[in-house]
Amino acid sequence: MLSAGLPQGTVPKLDRPGPLRERVYEALLELITTRALGPGQHLIESELAGHLGVSRQPVREALQRLNTEGWVDLRPAQGAFVHEPTEEEADQLLSVRTLLEAEAARLAAANSGSAGIEALEELCVKGERAVADDDVDLAVATNAAFHAKVMELAGNVVLSELAAQVDRRVRWYYTPVARQRGTRSWIEHRSLIAAISSRDGQRATEIMRAHTEHTRKTYHEREKN
Repeated sequence: MLSAGLPQGTVPKLDRPGPLRERVYEALLELITTRALGPGQHLIESELAGHLGVSRQPVREALQRLNTEGWVDLRPAQGAFVHEPTEEEADQLLSVRTLLEAEAARLAAANSGSAGIEALEELCVKGERAVADDDVDLAVATNAAFHAKVMELAGNVVLSELAAQVDRRVRWYYTPVARQRGTRSWIEHRSLIAAISSRDGQRATEIMRAHTEHTRKTYHEREKN
């Protein structure tokens, strides 16, 4: 049941401006991305509407949109369920992520100034602190922000747009292995910052490729540990 699956305080308040259907969609997508609503969980319209403080109509519309985008499965006579990703789906997406982010690292090494390097270092400190505090949600969010910053420093609009299309799904796959990746992930981030700072594009590419591959392999091995 939804009431048992959502910890206290995880449901966002819909107080931002904009169309209600869009706000409900964003709220549900965030709950799925952070795994407050876990893969395979039954999504009951009336309960979701009650938690979000809205009618069932915008919830129904949001679920239909999430189904189209592959986040939710609508099963005849059963209802809506959070999609359970297959190993092949994860592998395909994380492999594409490796290609995009390796190129972003190369470009960031060529284009970054002192302000960009400082921003990466600040995010690294924040991420290391989150790992030390065992704050998985903050670690995941900071990891996403770090990679988004590298993408921004790359200065390629098309590359950034492509990365944005997979960003949330990457977070979805990263969350269950965030604790396992832990400190090692941020050590790799430190090495990446050093390569970008020294404008070594080849080294930055190699580090980012290895870093994202470590996450991909950790995801596939997660049930063996």
